[in-house]
Amino acid sequence: MYLPPPYAESDPDVLHAIVRTHALGMLVRSTTSGLEADHLPFLIDPAAPGEPGAGTLLAHVARANPLWQELTEGAPVLVVFRGVQGYISPNWYPGKGETHRRVPTWNYEAVHAHGHFHVRDDERFLRGLLARLTRQHEADQPKPWKMGDAPADYLQELLGHIVGIEIRLTRLEGKRKLNQHHSAADREGAVRGLHAAGQAALAQVMQDAKPWVQP
Repeated sequence: MYLPPPYAESDPDVLHAIVRTHALGMLVRSTTSGLEADHLPFLIDPAAPGEPGAGTLLAHVARANPLWQELTEGAPVLVVFRGVQGYISPNWYPGKGETHRRVPTWNYEAVHAHGHFHVRDDERFLRGLLARLTRQHEADQPKPWKMGDAPADYLQELLGHIVGIEIRLTRLEGKRKLNQHHSAADREGAVRGLHAAGQAALAQVMQDAKPWVQP
């Protein structure tokens, strides 16, 4: 991933937060027939095995999915997560009216998680993973669903149709392209434009991003 200095993000806490908030990752793998990609909701565990500061990604796939059989244990994989993103109009920059030296751009957050693939085909792991995933994604519901709400025999049947995967991360690469190198006035103008366009989430992360200072 191309990482100009103004946009490079290396803080593990920031990168983990993006993964937690935007949990659907694209797992990219090399196969005998070429590159393949699968889209899976992941749980990131900062304390699990993996390089310090990186952690481990956990997920499950259908047993019928060839992914878990095509990859050998320890095979290198890449998981891509995309955070908030959106179009930025040059008309939102106050500086455009002064020099007209402004152009459209696209702002976004992205995390590339590199690691090694492992299969976890045991019921205890799967039950624990599903419980954690459920707690995370049901947390904002008025009455959170829990695994105990479903009949035990139904859950047991479904558990037989999935396989767990674990990706022990070796490094995280982060990019947050949020106008950090622009003037304060232009950043504020872009934030106002995003709010007016209904892009509150992108406006907020742009507002929170620290301006880039030339070393």
